[in-house]
Amino acid sequence: MAQLLLKGHPIGNVQGVLFDKDGTLSHSEPHLLALADARINKAIKVAQEQAPGLKLSELNHTLYRAFGVDHGMLDPGGTLAVASRQDNIASTATVFCLLGCSWPQALAMAHTCFNAVDQDGRIDTTPSPLINGAGQLLQDLHQQGITAAVISNDTQSGVEGFLAHHQLSAGVAGIWSADDHPRKPDPQAVLELCGRLGLPPQRCALVGDAETDLQMAIEAGIGGVIGFTGGWSRAPELPSAQHLLHCWTDLTLSTTA
Repeated sequence: MAQLLLKGHPIGNVQGVLFDKDGTLSHSEPHLLALADARINKAIKVAQEQAPGLKLSELNHTLYRAFGVDHGMLDPGGTLAVASRQDNIASTATVFCLLGCSWPQALAMAHTCFNAVDQDGRIDTTPSPLINGAGQLLQDLHQQGITAAVISNDTQSGVEGFLAHHQLSAGVAGIWSADDHPRKPDPQAVLELCGRLGLPPQRCALVGDAETDLQMAIEAGIGGVIGFTGGWSRAPELPSAQHLLHCWTDLTLSTTA
């Protein structure tokens, strides 16, 4: 067991720490903004071909709002930052519906947009950079025998690829991804992950950048609920956080007997 210190002050003893990925471990905003632009541009082309009656300027504006993009910045609580790919497909289809498409047509068009962007190969698929200090903390946890895991709405392959790219796989004992059920932010996802790890939730801390992550952790009985605010241009609002963390270097470990 180890004691977590925030700016040198003890905040709890833990056997394990659960981490969100995007916006917590990973500096994902540039990649997600590029992805939003590509998907919206593709949506406009698909609408021109399959639903020529749609107002394209309204489609453009509404999709940016749906994805949580405003003036070149991403809303840390928006669908693109927080939700899974399937959720983002559903929100895109909903926008098509609002502008006059039937649901079957809207859903088919949304899938076409997302798949076409994937196949274009124009979006850099290199895993996003680590946020400064995150890798060192994961290494410190591993060296001190504290279990680390990732709970994310990215796919299993996306999380694994990110960890492998940054040579962190050996220090992460478990992953709960969008391919697992239930997905975040269902509290059962936390309980299932803790069960896989053989850890009581009350002996774990969870670090996340979304209010839904923190509410999930509280409902699951996680002992330490830490809100991370340093991953986005616009800091997230995290009223449920027991502790707020802006820089990873402020979170350290002290071994306990």
